[in-house]
Amino acid sequence: MINNDIEYLQVSGTYLLSSPSVKMPPAGELQQQSSPSKDKQPTDTQSAEAAAAIAAAAADAEAAGLWTQIKAEARRDAEAEPALASYLYSTILSHSSLERSISFHLGNKLCSSTLLSTLLYDLFLNTFTSDPSLRNATVADLRAARVRDPACISFSHCLLNYKGFLAIQAHRISHKLWTQTRKPLALALNSRISEVFAVDIHPAAKIGKGILLDHATGVVIGETAVIGNNVSILHHVTLGGTGKACGDRHPKIGDGCLIGAGATILGNVKIGCGAKVGAGSVVLIDIPPRATAVGNPARLVGGKERPTIHDEECPGESMDHTSFISEWSDYII
Repeated sequence: MINNDIEYLQVSGTYLLSSPSVKMPPAGELQQQSSPSKDKQPTDTQSAEAAAAIAAAAADAEAAGLWTQIKAEARRDAEAEPALASYLYSTILSHSSLERSISFHLGNKLCSSTLLSTLLYDLFLNTFTSDPSLRNATVADLRAARVRDPACISFSHCLLNYKGFLAIQAHRISHKLWTQTRKPLALALNSRISEVFAVDIHPAAKIGKGILLDHATGVVIGETAVIGNNVSILHHVTLGGTGKACGDRHPKIGDGCLIGAGATILGNVKIGCGAKVGAGSVVLIDIPPRATAVGNPARLVGGKERPTIHDEECPGESMDHTSFISEWSDYII
């Protein structure tokens, strides 16, 4: 028996009970209540994912723009110097991306009778492809060399001829292998890097991006060393241990530091962000951020108690090696 006080309403194909004593909301409100709010704020996870996607797209665009410029420079050089045309085509112009070009170039540089160039090319390219941060670091390193070194005439020149740049990129691959517990291959690659580029960086050493190894010959970086971002290091610099310690025993270099030619930094000491180490200095203790240490043994400009703090936040980018001279009372010509 049907109750006359009850009506059956059909909303979007679904039958709902309605009664005079129960007031039903309008159909529009009913639909709004049953669907998620359009004004709902994204979660922290969604916001982080969106930010990561935007950053990745920006990095891709930067790498693509730089690669276009490198290819334009290579075409210009090939036209100006026909003797290099074949070399430039095989290393740059025949490749579709920066990752492929540098993988090919490093493979040919580091190959041997037992480490074939084709094997190294596949290894390098697969590693670059699996970790986009490696490509991003390469782009930052290229820009660092082009901006900071007056002798760097083009990005393609750095890519092809700067052994400091090439050694850092090869180290990034060996470090990735080390973290993947492929230590024998990482060590074999490290040995070839040392032989070919005269740069000895242990595969376990952690290195940031925007790094310049200027000239690079004789640079030694130990196993537990850590180097921050936007650091410039000149030739014959040693980041070593004291010879008597085990475990964490190598220097920690903060962001934006500048380390002059022939400097030696020994032990698990901290070089603060934006600090300078003068050429030929021997550093055995911590250096405060934005301070300058010179001499053998190194002393802080301004004294240990109240060291002079320079205005530069990132001397690793400015490459100013001599700003401390006017305050160094013992400096004599």
